[in-house]
Amino acid sequence: MERGFPDTMKSQIGNWFNICDTLAPNTAKNFISMTATKNSRYVTRQPEILSGEPIIQGTRTPVRAIVENWRLGIRPEEIPLHLPHLNLAQVFDALSFYLDNQAEINEYIERNHIPDELVHPAIKARLNQQ
Repeated sequence: MERGFPDTMKSQIGNWFNICDTLAPNTAKNFISMTATKNSRYVTRQPEILSGEPIIQGTRTPVRAIVENWRLGIRPEEIPLHLPHLNLAQVFDALSFYLDNQAEINEYIERNHIPDELVHPAIKARLNQQ
């Protein structure tokens, strides 16, 4: 089965680009670049998902979620067991992206950190057992 857009949709998209370029050159290209930014093979940014935080393409999983698992001592090969919608290539790509963009991802991690006083005692007890 062939993936992608049906031919009728391709022609409609092509017409849209032609109309935009006629009215305002490069508008269509600028629109596409504003909606999704590809950072690596599997990491992308979409302004409407987590305010543009780097995520795994096709998911809402932020790179920081993978990094946080890794920082907890979970081996990259085991992360898909915890995030089963991801494959190993996506995990390694996210970690590679992190290593190239540590300051940014660390900022997202810090911003999303839950203060200890807000963590339920049962969760704290469970984490202390590990």
